[in-house]
Amino acid sequence: MKRFLDTIKNIWSIEELRQRILYTLGFIMVYRLGSFVVLPGVDTAVLEQMTNSNDQRGLVGLINMFAGGAFLRASIFGLGIMPYITASIIIQLLTMAVPFFQKLQKEGESGRKKINQYTRLLTIGVTAVQAPGYLASLKATAPNAFLDNSTFWWFQSILILVTGTMFIMWLGERITDRGLGNGISLIIMIGIIARLPFAFLTEVNSRLTGSGGLIVFLVEIVFLVMVVIASILLVQGTRRIPVQFAKKIIGNKQYGGVRQYLPLKVNAAGVMPIIFAQAIMFIPSAIAGYTNLSGGIFNERYGFWYNFIFAILIVVFTYFYTAIMVNPTMLADEMKRNGGFIPGVPAGKKTAEFIDKVMNRITLPGSLFLAFVAIMPAIAQKIGVNSAFADFYGGTSLLILVGVVLDTLQQIETYLLNRHYDGLMKSGRIKGRSSGAMMMQQA
Repeated sequence: MKRFLDTIKNIWSIEELRQRILYTLGFIMVYRLGSFVVLPGVDTAVLEQMTNSNDQRGLVGLINMFAGGAFLRASIFGLGIMPYITASIIIQLLTMAVPFFQKLQKEGESGRKKINQYTRLLTIGVTAVQAPGYLASLKATAPNAFLDNSTFWWFQSILILVTGTMFIMWLGERITDRGLGNGISLIIMIGIIARLPFAFLTEVNSRLTGSGGLIVFLVEIVFLVMVVIASILLVQGTRRIPVQFAKKIIGNKQYGGVRQYLPLKVNAAGVMPIIFAQAIMFIPSAIAGYTNLSGGIFNERYGFWYNFIFAILIVVFTYFYTAIMVNPTMLADEMKRNGGFIPGVPAGKKTAEFIDKVMNRITLPGSLFLAFVAIMPAIAQKIGVNSAFADFYGGTSLLILVGVVLDTLQQIETYLLNRHYDGLMKSGRIKGRSSGAMMMQQA
């Protein structure tokens, strides 16, 4: 306890770190307050009653969890940050397929600013497309909750939703610049955590008043801790390939001649395979909803066949996205330009083939592990955990929580170590998702 209090004192004594923490907390408070501001012309009591009476365990429930409950609250932040995430994914794919965006990506800081500007503009377009569908789905769920159906109401509501999403995006950028951690990721994490207390209390109440009792609840908590530990291993797991740099003597100084490591992540694709797989799984049920047909197994989020197909899609998308994100030829060329080589492997094409072979080997267990974590909520629900609390046993939400917490703690530890304080851990160092990347020495 004394070490913990000393660490808190050290954190608070660093003025820049203290200001960043206060800025972050302030921006997060603004976001949470805005999520409770409801669109004009909506009866919140009727809307809450109708949405609670409907089963929201499908994709709508997931989106609502990421939005911190604002999605089903008809809030001005109802669409949350998801349109920005969608726009970012589209732009990221374009940088891999369109020469214009590939050129921008290679232009350094100026190119990055232009890409960010295109992302913001695309976010406006995505939000403007999603807003009418969002309002229509809410009106279909609770038609009596909406007191106005005029054209002006639709126009102002769409405008408010677009403005709300852009404001959240601005908050995320301000947190990144003046706060602590990645702002967009923190906003998503806060939306997820906001529902944790309610889910936790619901599970406690169900165990104390129903079957199982306190012993079963403690077993569930231990199981949850084990899943979190496994998720941390998945996020941080790497296969380090030794890279030797040639010696160079310039004047009286020697450069190079040291061994570094190329860290290839076991899960280089992150949570993107789960997001892509969820989008594919949603298509049949969406089509069924528009055509009044039965969605079959695709409406049973916790069913066996739904999760079996879901896991297969995650494995496939993990290979697909890893192939896009990791370019062995580019890595081999960069090593060759900087005088680096893998011991025992010829430079050039052979190095690229070696890296590709290693990536294929580590991606298989990584994809299977990712698929297992993704279907963990269904397993937890099947063994008696309530659906709200089961969502925290795996899937996108848990991986985002683990990744964001690790990145934020790593940034705090960096401030402490730079001021000659002890780190957050008694032994070892905290590593974020992007830590450990090999820095190529310039010739």
